[in-house]
Amino acid sequence: MTAEPLPTPEPPSDCPLCPRLAAFRAANRAAYPDFHNAPVASFGPADAELLIVGLAPGLKGANRTGRPFTGDYAGDLLYRTLLDCGLAAGSYDRRPDDDLTLVNCRVTNAVRCVPPENKPTPAEARTCRRFLEGEIRGLRRLRVILALGRIAHDAVVAAAGGRASAFRFAHGALHALPDGARLVDSYHCSRYNTQTGVLTAEMFRAAVASAQGQLSSGSTARRSRGPGAR
Repeated sequence: MTAEPLPTPEPPSDCPLCPRLAAFRAANRAAYPDFHNAPVASFGPADAELLIVGLAPGLKGANRTGRPFTGDYAGDLLYRTLLDCGLAAGSYDRRPDDDLTLVNCRVTNAVRCVPPENKPTPAEARTCRRFLEGEIRGLRRLRVILALGRIAHDAVVAAAGGRASAFRFAHGALHALPDGARLVDSYHCSRYNTQTGVLTAEMFRAAVASAQGQLSSGSTARRSRGPGAR
Protein backbone atom coordinates (compact mmCIF):
# COMPACT_ATOMS: atom_id res chain seq x y z
CA MET A 1 0.00 0.00 0.00
CA THR A 2 1.28 3.50 -0.78
CA ALA A 3 1.69 6.36 1.67
CA GLU A 4 -1.16 8.84 1.99
CA PRO A 5 -0.31 12.46 1.13
CA LEU A 6 0.07 15.14 3.78
CA PRO A 7 -0.40 18.91 3.34
CA THR A 8 3.39 19.29 3.74
CA PRO A 9 6.05 18.64 1.09
CA GLU A 10 8.07 15.47 0.78
CA PRO A 11 11.60 15.80 -0.61
CA PRO A 12 11.75 15.55 -4.41
CA SER A 13 13.01 12.34 -5.99
CA ASP A 14 16.25 14.10 -6.97
CA CYS A 15 16.69 16.01 -3.69
CA PRO A 16 20.09 17.79 -3.82
CA LEU A 17 20.23 19.03 -0.22
CA CYS A 18 22.82 16.51 1.00
CA PRO A 19 25.56 16.12 -1.67
CA ARG A 20 26.97 12.90 -0.20
CA LEU A 21 23.54 11.24 -0.11
CA ALA A 22 22.69 12.50 -3.60
CA ALA A 23 25.93 11.01 -4.92
CA PHE A 24 25.20 7.72 -3.15
CA ARG A 25 21.72 7.64 -4.69
CA ALA A 26 23.20 8.22 -8.14
CA ALA A 27 25.69 5.40 -7.66
CA ASN A 28 22.93 3.08 -6.52
CA ARG A 29 20.77 3.99 -9.51
CA ALA A 30 23.60 2.78 -11.72
CA ALA A 31 24.24 -0.34 -9.65
CA TYR A 32 20.59 -1.19 -8.93
CA PRO A 33 18.41 0.36 -11.66
CA ASP A 34 15.31 -1.54 -10.47
CA PHE A 35 15.50 -0.07 -6.94
CA HIS A 36 13.46 2.93 -5.74
CA ASN A 37 16.71 4.91 -5.19
CA ALA A 38 15.03 8.13 -4.04
CA PRO A 39 13.85 9.74 -0.80
CA VAL A 40 11.36 7.41 0.89
CA ALA A 41 7.98 8.94 1.72
CA SER A 42 6.13 8.29 4.96
CA PHE A 43 3.67 5.41 5.21
CA GLY A 44 0.32 5.38 7.02
CA PRO A 45 -2.82 7.44 7.51
CA ALA A 46 -2.56 11.22 7.66
CA ASP A 47 -4.89 11.33 10.69
CA ALA A 48 -2.69 9.03 12.78
CA GLU A 49 -2.18 9.75 16.48
CA LEU A 50 1.07 7.77 16.67
CA LEU A 51 4.17 8.51 14.58
CA ILE A 52 7.05 6.03 14.48
CA VAL A 53 10.37 7.58 13.47
CA GLY A 54 13.28 5.42 12.30
CA LEU A 55 16.80 6.31 11.25
CA ALA A 56 17.02 6.13 7.44
CA PRO A 57 16.14 3.76 4.58
CA GLY A 58 18.21 0.60 4.32
CA LEU A 59 20.07 0.07 1.06
CA LYS A 60 18.25 -3.13 0.13
CA GLY A 61 15.20 -2.47 2.27
CA ALA A 62 13.25 0.77 1.90
CA ASN A 63 15.69 2.16 -0.66
CA ARG A 64 14.83 -0.84 -2.83
CA THR A 65 11.07 -0.98 -2.21
CA GLY A 66 10.20 2.68 -1.66
CA ARG A 67 8.26 2.08 1.59
CA PRO A 68 9.70 2.65 5.08
CA PHE A 69 11.03 -0.48 6.79
CA THR A 70 9.97 -2.71 3.92
CA GLY A 71 12.26 -5.43 2.64
CA ASP A 72 14.71 -6.03 5.48
CA TYR A 73 14.86 -7.51 8.98
CA ALA A 74 14.00 -4.26 10.78
CA GLY A 75 10.71 -4.18 8.89
CA ASP A 76 10.03 -7.82 9.72
CA LEU A 77 10.21 -7.04 13.44
CA LEU A 78 8.48 -3.66 13.22
CA TYR A 79 5.47 -4.69 11.17
CA ARG A 80 5.05 -8.03 12.95
CA THR A 81 4.92 -6.12 16.24
CA LEU A 82 2.46 -3.55 14.88
CA LEU A 83 0.22 -6.36 13.61
CA ASP A 84 0.38 -8.10 17.01
CA CYS A 85 -0.54 -4.83 18.77
CA GLY A 86 -3.45 -4.00 16.48
CA LEU A 87 -1.63 -1.02 14.96
CA ALA A 88 -1.61 -2.64 11.52
CA ALA A 89 -3.95 -4.85 9.51
CA GLY A 90 -3.55 -7.20 6.55
CA SER A 91 -0.28 -8.98 5.95
CA TYR A 92 3.33 -7.88 5.59
CA ASP A 93 5.23 -9.47 2.73
CA ARG A 94 8.40 -7.35 2.37
CA ARG A 95 6.98 -5.53 -0.67
CA PRO A 96 5.01 -2.29 -1.02
CA ASP A 97 2.13 -3.92 -2.93
CA ASP A 98 1.18 -6.29 -0.12
CA ASP A 99 -2.10 -5.61 1.68
CA LEU A 100 -0.55 -4.15 4.83
CA THR A 101 -2.28 -1.05 6.22
CA LEU A 102 -1.43 0.88 9.35
CA VAL A 103 -4.07 1.62 11.99
CA ASN A 104 -3.83 5.02 13.73
CA CYS A 105 -0.08 5.11 13.24
CA ARG A 106 2.35 6.32 10.62
CA VAL A 107 5.97 5.43 9.90
CA THR A 108 8.73 7.73 8.66
CA ASN A 109 12.49 8.25 8.97
CA ALA A 110 14.64 11.02 10.42
CA VAL A 111 16.70 10.93 7.20
CA ARG A 112 14.75 10.22 4.02
CA CYS A 113 17.59 8.97 1.78
CA VAL A 114 19.77 5.91 2.20
CA PRO A 115 23.18 6.82 3.68
CA PRO A 116 26.43 4.93 3.09
CA GLU A 117 26.90 2.19 5.72
CA ASN A 118 23.52 3.18 7.23
CA LYS A 119 25.20 6.17 8.92
CA PRO A 120 23.98 9.68 8.11
CA THR A 121 26.23 12.48 9.29
CA PRO A 122 24.95 14.97 11.90
CA ALA A 123 24.82 17.63 9.16
CA GLU A 124 22.65 15.38 6.98
CA ALA A 125 20.29 14.69 9.87
CA ARG A 126 19.98 18.42 10.52
CA THR A 127 19.37 19.18 6.84
CA CYS A 128 16.66 16.54 6.52
CA ARG A 129 14.96 17.62 9.74
CA ARG A 130 12.84 20.13 7.82
CA PHE A 131 10.85 17.21 6.42
CA LEU A 132 10.33 15.67 9.84
CA GLU A 133 9.16 19.05 11.12
CA GLY A 134 6.70 19.24 8.24
CA GLU A 135 5.54 15.71 8.96
CA ILE A 136 4.86 16.52 12.60
CA ARG A 137 3.05 19.76 11.74
CA GLY A 138 0.92 17.95 9.16
CA LEU A 139 -0.31 15.28 11.58
CA ARG A 140 -3.07 17.29 13.21
CA ARG A 141 -4.14 14.49 15.57
CA LEU A 142 -0.62 13.49 16.59
CA ARG A 143 -0.24 12.66 20.28
CA VAL A 144 2.63 10.19 20.61
CA ILE A 145 5.95 9.65 18.82
CA LEU A 146 8.00 6.46 19.07
CA ALA A 147 11.66 7.11 18.24
CA LEU A 148 13.73 4.14 17.12
CA GLY A 149 17.30 4.88 18.15
CA ARG A 150 19.23 7.88 19.36
CA ILE A 151 19.47 9.68 16.02
CA ALA A 152 15.70 9.49 15.56
CA HIS A 153 15.24 10.60 19.18
CA ASP A 154 17.49 13.64 18.71
CA ALA A 155 15.74 14.55 15.45
CA VAL A 156 12.31 14.38 17.07
CA VAL A 157 13.39 16.47 20.07
CA ALA A 158 14.86 19.15 17.80
CA ALA A 159 11.82 19.12 15.51
CA ALA A 160 9.57 19.62 18.54
CA GLY A 161 11.59 22.60 19.74
CA GLY A 162 13.39 20.87 22.62
CA ARG A 163 17.00 20.98 23.81
CA ALA A 164 18.88 17.70 23.53
CA SER A 165 20.34 18.05 27.03
CA ALA A 166 16.85 18.07 28.53
CA PHE A 167 15.75 14.84 26.83
CA ARG A 168 18.12 11.93 27.41
CA PHE A 169 17.68 8.91 25.17
CA ALA A 170 17.07 5.61 26.98
CA HIS A 171 15.21 2.52 25.87
CA GLY A 172 11.68 2.66 27.26
CA ALA A 173 11.98 6.27 28.40
CA LEU A 174 8.92 8.53 28.23
CA HIS A 175 9.24 12.27 27.63
CA ALA A 176 6.78 15.17 27.46
CA LEU A 177 7.85 17.29 24.47
CA PRO A 178 7.53 21.10 24.39
CA ASP A 179 4.79 20.92 21.75
CA GLY A 180 2.63 18.71 23.99
CA ALA A 181 3.28 15.33 22.35
CA ARG A 182 4.67 12.36 24.26
CA LEU A 183 7.92 10.77 23.11
CA VAL A 184 8.73 7.11 23.78
CA ASP A 185 12.25 5.83 23.11
CA SER A 186 13.27 2.42 21.82
CA TYR A 187 16.47 0.93 20.57
CA HIS A 188 16.30 0.55 16.81
CA CYS A 189 14.81 -2.75 15.64
CA SER A 190 17.83 -3.55 13.46
CA ARG A 191 19.24 -7.00 12.90
CA TYR A 192 22.48 -5.89 14.55
CA ASN A 193 20.72 -4.84 17.75
CA THR A 194 18.74 -8.05 17.98
CA GLN A 195 21.67 -10.32 17.10
CA THR A 196 23.87 -8.68 19.73
CA GLY A 197 21.16 -8.82 22.40
CA VAL A 198 20.84 -5.05 22.72
CA LEU A 199 17.16 -5.41 21.81
CA THR A 200 14.90 -8.43 22.08
CA ALA A 201 11.51 -8.89 20.44
CA GLU A 202 9.94 -8.67 23.91
CA MET A 203 11.72 -5.40 24.67
CA PHE A 204 10.60 -3.94 21.38
CA ARG A 205 7.00 -5.04 21.86
CA ALA A 206 7.03 -3.42 25.31
CA ALA A 207 8.19 -0.11 23.83
CA VAL A 208 5.50 -0.21 21.14
CA ALA A 209 2.90 -1.12 23.77
CA SER A 210 4.08 1.80 25.91
CA ALA A 211 3.60 4.22 23.02
CA GLN A 212 0.21 2.69 22.26
CA GLY A 213 -0.77 2.99 25.91
CA GLN A 214 -0.08 6.72 25.85
CA LEU A 215 -2.87 7.06 23.29
CA SER A 216 -5.37 6.03 25.95
CA SER A 217 -3.70 7.83 28.86
CA GLY A 218 -5.88 10.92 28.56
CA SER A 219 -3.14 13.14 27.09
CA THR A 220 -4.37 15.66 24.55
CA ALA A 221 -3.11 16.23 21.02
CA ARG A 222 0.09 18.21 20.75
CA ARG A 223 0.00 21.94 20.22
CA SER A 224 0.45 23.15 16.65
CA ARG A 225 3.68 25.01 15.97
CA GLY A 226 4.20 27.71 13.39
CA PRO A 227 6.05 26.92 10.16
CA GLY A 228 9.07 28.92 11.26
CA ALA A 229 9.45 27.28 14.67
CA ARG A 230 12.55 25.22 15.49
